[in-house]
Amino acid sequence: MTPAARVVAAGSAVAALGALTALANRLTVRRLRPPDAPVTEPVTVLIPARDEADRLPELIADLRAQQGLSDLGVLVLDDGSTDDTAVAALAAIGDDDRFFLSRTESEPAPGWTGKTAACARLAALASGEDVLIFLDADVRLAPHALAAAVRELRRANAALVCAWPTQLAVSPAEHLVQPLLGWSWASTLPVALANRLRRPSMAVACGQFLVFDAAAYRALGGHAAVAGAVTEDLAIARALRRDGHRTALVAAGGQARTRMYRGTSELAEGYTRWLWSAYGGRAGSLAVGSLAALAFWVPPVAAICGRGRVRRLGLAGYGAAVTGRLLARSTETGAAPTGAEVVAALAHPLSVAAYLGLSLRSHRAHRRGRLRWKGRAVTTPSSSRP
Repeated sequence: MTPAARVVAAGSAVAALGALTALANRLTVRRLRPPDAPVTEPVTVLIPARDEADRLPELIADLRAQQGLSDLGVLVLDDGSTDDTAVAALAAIGDDDRFFLSRTESEPAPGWTGKTAACARLAALASGEDVLIFLDADVRLAPHALAAAVRELRRANAALVCAWPTQLAVSPAEHLVQPLLGWSWASTLPVALANRLRRPSMAVACGQFLVFDAAAYRALGGHAAVAGAVTEDLAIARALRRDGHRTALVAAGGQARTRMYRGTSELAEGYTRWLWSAYGGRAGSLAVGSLAALAFWVPPVAAICGRGRVRRLGLAGYGAAVTGRLLARSTETGAAPTGAEVVAALAHPLSVAAYLGLSLRSHRAHRRGRLRWKGRAVTTPSSSRP
């Protein structure tokens, strides 16, 4: 085998391994399903909301329509919004006395991010509950979503269940990048095994829909334990595992969905805010980026430009990458991929390029202390140094 063929074969092998992992997850990842009996223990939903006037009312409507919960309370925090978030929330709540709206104008204390500070304030308002559910304002829920999530928490005997919502995409940029969130774990981590083990490095979490055993959450110290973490969801899952608790990932497609970012500019700002921290720093990002280039750029280039064995290896690697992307998407949604999702999967090399470009942008902004989100500077230990 020529040196070029060996390089292409290595990249194709990595892509094939990802596709096999994605297939295993498609067959084994647990899904949220409506429970067969009502949940009787107290459940409190906590919603941090900053500038969410156009998103929050739909979530409140979904929460008012929840079924299978006999003791539900909902706390909403208007976190210094500059729009009419509070007005929109009150109008959506109406006379439903299960809901309580709080407001704060204070900025996060030094060492805290805006999200962790808001979550900690909400948790401090909650009392007498057995289960705490943190939801982002852009999540949409089916009528049994919360009851199903609580049942899964108790079935797994876990301190935390991450119910992974379907990540919706509308604009071309969203179709290109957003499915990579689910693909990133579905093609690299055997979830059934990771759920059984308690290794912090194998934790997966998404702050859009987190279900906590309240006692375990408070014993850890709540969000104060991860006050300065930009990816607070993953940080708190790892902290729970280090304390000996179990955390679990379940697919919530069909029960929960979200459009995380709307359009190119919001998507770019959102990923720039946190990608610098995704792999432990610049060295980790460089290693991941190099492996991604080997697996998802070298094979398609070989398929187009190569001849004979090199071309065949390239086609096999590209086909494996597309297959893994489609399997990961099906794991997330619980359904067959749509036409738009197939097109996005065929453009997987461009998706990886966009993701790596956003990672580079994030590292540059972090190094220069220019990270921002929703009008706030994102202060990190290194970016706050003079």
